[in-house]
Amino acid sequence: MKFLESLKGSKTLVFGAGVTGTAATEFLKDAGSKVQVIDEREEVGSAIRSLERISLSEQRLAIVSPGWRLDNPLVRSVREAGIEVLSEIDFAWRVKNEVRPNQIWLSLTGTNGKTTTVQMAEAMLRASEIDAKACGNVGDTAIANVAGSEYSHLILELSSFQLSWSHEATFKASALLNIAEDHIDWHGSFAEYAKAKFRIANMCETFIANFDDTTVKSGLNNLHKQVVTYTLGTPALGQIGLVEELIVDRAFAKGDAEVIFELQDVKPAIPHNVANAMAASGLALSVGVKHEAISSSLKTFHLDHHRLEVVVEKDGVKWIDDSKATNPHAAKAALFSQERAIWIAGGLAKGADMDDLIKSTSSRIKSAILIGTDAPLIAAALQKYAPNVPFETINLGKTGMELMREVVRVAKHQTASGDTVLLAPACASMDQFKDYADRGQCFASAVKEALYV
Repeated sequence: MKFLESLKGSKTLVFGAGVTGTAATEFLKDAGSKVQVIDEREEVGSAIRSLERISLSEQRLAIVSPGWRLDNPLVRSVREAGIEVLSEIDFAWRVKNEVRPNQIWLSLTGTNGKTTTVQMAEAMLRASEIDAKACGNVGDTAIANVAGSEYSHLILELSSFQLSWSHEATFKASALLNIAEDHIDWHGSFAEYAKAKFRIANMCETFIANFDDTTVKSGLNNLHKQVVTYTLGTPALGQIGLVEELIVDRAFAKGDAEVIFELQDVKPAIPHNVANAMAASGLALSVGVKHEAISSSLKTFHLDHHRLEVVVEKDGVKWIDDSKATNPHAAKAALFSQERAIWIAGGLAKGADMDDLIKSTSSRIKSAILIGTDAPLIAAALQKYAPNVPFETINLGKTGMELMREVVRVAKHQTASGDTVLLAPACASMDQFKDYADRGQCFASAVKEALYV
């Protein structure tokens, strides 16, 4: 019996009532399955009671949303009952193989730059008249783009959570952008987090990796497959790299080397953004996109909201929203993109260490304004590694716009012509804001309000 046929009249569990769980639930119901949703937002006792009311022996399978931990006792009890547990990615893969067998999947992961890179890749494929869609951890879910679209190519942004849960999906090509401390609270250690990221290397035909990232580079020694690497240095054979003002292909090129695009095509042409464009180019080249299409798409591509977004530039001061810098690695890239910044940071560190961030960027920080639950963690690193950098911690018991108005007020008093005020929190946002977008929007609104823009 085919997979879709087996769902008709079946009973299915869905762990998670968020975006992923909702999309899976809608598809399952349309396929004729009776669905029971276990909501992770329920109190533990309520969730257990919900599961106890279900006859596990009657369940066909379970779909698990990526935020659920691998060792979650509810999921474990379902597995122990002999019920197959699938990630939404693997679920979509099974459906895809039946309803869209010719659809090509690409993927990428990394600690930072995932959304920018997957959107770049989408633009590159579309510039080559390929009907492509970026999805997964950005935009719509994989199952929504398999079931409700006619796209010939999907480019999936995958988190470490999604990779940890997935075992079946395979990709024409996959890219690994970087690996730095993040989600240590979920994975338990940096080693386990890195291991989850590297799972993507074994899920693809062609693996594209950042040769300049120390952790990524060290992991390449254990791979036995076709690997294309990219570097901001001069490329060797099998690499994409930088030669003066040109990004050069020595991996997919028919001859020894071909120019993919010019450095000036990338905006802003800061190192990590250029590296993202190289990774996206590798994915595009793996499915036959021409260099000219890559170059033309980059010329019109703009970074997403809350990613180094200039909110206002007034009286010689630039106010930048990089609220999507939700970990130290991303904040480091943001600080390196500025000469000197009044830095707004803090929130939920997710178990990440701040020492390396402060040690490497202290010369770029004029002063710091700290907020959120883990502000003391950043304060301690500043005191230890940047004792000459003044900082102020704002503890108002306020959230959202109230908090950000105070942050902007303090920042405004510290600015002088030529300064940049940079929101690059190095932390997640949910302690004081709905999400990183809400944090960025509150910052932008508070800035415009304070500057009468």
